This record gives sequence, C-alpha cells and structure tokens, in this order.
Amino acid sequence: MEATIAESSKGSTWSGGGNKPFAASYGKMMMWFFIMSDALTFTGFLGAYGLIRFKFIDSWPIADEVFTHIPFIHGNYPMYYVAFMTFVLIFSSVTMVLAVDAGKHLKKGKVVFYMGLTIVGGLIFLGSQAWEWKTFINGSYGAVALNDGKIVQFVNKEGKQVTLESFTSPLQSERVRQTKSTGIWYMSEAVLPTVTLQQVKEGFAKHPEISMRTELINLDTKEKTIVGRDQANKFLSQATKVVQGANLKENEYGKTLFADFFFFITGFHGFHVFSGILINIIIFFNVIIGTYQRRGHYEMVEKVALYWHFVDLVWVFVFTFFYLI
Repeated sequence: MEATIAESSKGSTWSGGGNKPFAASYGKMMMWFFIMSDALTFTGFLGAYGLIRFKFIDSWPIADEVFTHIPFIHGNYPMYYVAFMTFVLIFSSVTMVLAVDAGKHLKKGKVVFYMGLTIVGGLIFLGSQAWEWKTFINGSYGAVALNDGKIVQFVNKEGKQVTLESFTSPLQSERVRQTKSTGIWYMSEAVLPTVTLQQVKEGFAKHPEISMRTELINLDTKEKTIVGRDQANKFLSQATKVVQGANLKENEYGKTLFADFFFFITGFHGFHVFSGILINIIIFFNVIIGTYQRRGHYEMVEKVALYWHFVDLVWVFVFTFFYLI
C-alpha cells in the first residue's frame, strides 16, 4: 500500500520558506540566532547581579559616589561621564541606521561616511570605558578594612568623603615595595598604599572634625551610616590594612562583589564593543574598495548593524541595572 504525499499549494504557510525563511537570508538568520543566544548570556549575568544586589541592599556601594569623575576636570560629577558614554554609543547606533539606509539606496559615499562615524563613536566609548576602569582601579579617597572584611570610610563635618592623605602626616621615610629585584627572590607585594594604617590612626586622633562611616546604608535617606568618635576608634582598633582602589580581592568602595561584577559585566560588554569595532572596520574598507557596490547590495552592512544595535541595547540595560538602580 503506497502513501500519497500531497504537494503544498502556493498559498500554504511555508510557501515563502526554503532557503530564505521569513524572507531573510541565511546570514541574517544566523546573526539573529547568535544575538538571541548572547542575549540569554547577558540576561544571566544581569540576573545574577540583581540577585546579589538585592541580597546586600543595605550595604551595596552607592554608584553616585563611585562614578563621579570626568577626565581633566576635578570635582564631583556623579554619573555625568557615564551618561556621556551612553549617549555616544546610542548616537553610533543612529549613524549605523543611516549607513544601512544609504546602502539600500546604493549610495557608497554616504555608507562610508556614516560607518566612519559609527567606528569613531565606538572607539570613543571603548576609550572612555578604559579610562573609567583605570580610575576605578586607582581609587578616589581610600578606606580602611576591618578584621571581618568590612570597609570603613572617612568624612568631614558636612558628611562628604575625604581622602586619607587629607588628614594624615607625610611619611618620614620612603617605603620600598617588596619585589624580586628589591628583596628575597620568591617574595613580592601588591602596590603599596600611599599611607600606612598607623598614619591613619594618628591622623584621625589629631583631627576631631573627621568622622567615619560604615558600609551600612539608611534605606530612607539612601546615605551611609556615620558613627561617633568612640565607635570610630573601636573600628580603628579592629582595622587590618589600608585599602586604596579596587580589584578582585579588595575594594575601597565597599563590597568586593561590587568590583567583581563591575569588571566582569562591563568587561564582557566592552569585549563585544571591541569585536564590533573590528568587524565594522573590515566592512568599512570593503565598502571603500567597492565590494558591495559591485554585488549590487549592502547586506553585510545590515548584518553588522544588527550586531551593533544589539551591543548598544545591552549597554542600556547594563547602564540601568548597574549605574542607576
């Protein structure tokens, strides 16, 4: 007994499929599959960050107190430079849209111009992120770590954070960092703080106008808790070391996990931006030599545009989750 398979009529659901399902080329479909899988990866990272952030909601570092720097300008400008970086990246997405539109009309000159602007915007963002990392690693004010791992910081009468150097006396003798070239060959130390713990204790005792604040945040005022002098002296007696800057082991801003997530999430996104810039440069030069003009279409520009828009959209979520909330 033979089975008869009926042929699909021209008006069936899959009549437009074949090599181009949903009227999209193979390359575009693969780019969409990659974007969907990568979106799930970022969702997992941001979800983990949100979970830890909620767990330590009463002691998590305050972003407005961490990201306050602008290159070549001294002062306290919370989130200004991060907002600038975000604007540049979003604007580069706009220029990418214009490049795609110019490609559809086979206007090679405009494609070159707008893709060039997109690459410049990506480079500005990546350079800004590198500068932000450097500033974050170097630190701003310095703090003291207690024997339980908690961080305490120092503030003035107005409750504004002050640097350790502002109330400590200068070193009487220069300290030498222990490395293979300056000591025993198998011993090495991390970069030394600019002040010692003993200097901090002596300086704090000589400046009654200086107060101390802990990691604990008042959820009503959104400010860290400032303690009295007696409690501050008790904390100093439990201090183990001076912490300046941030890395994967210690963090002057508070919870070490904050620095871990910062480096991992922004670094992972920065790698995506770097990859996008490289791909854009390759496509940019292909546009210049007329590769896509001869083909009669600029589909490669559309493919890389999909990736670039995805990178921009992810940053919007990173900016919202990490910097604003």
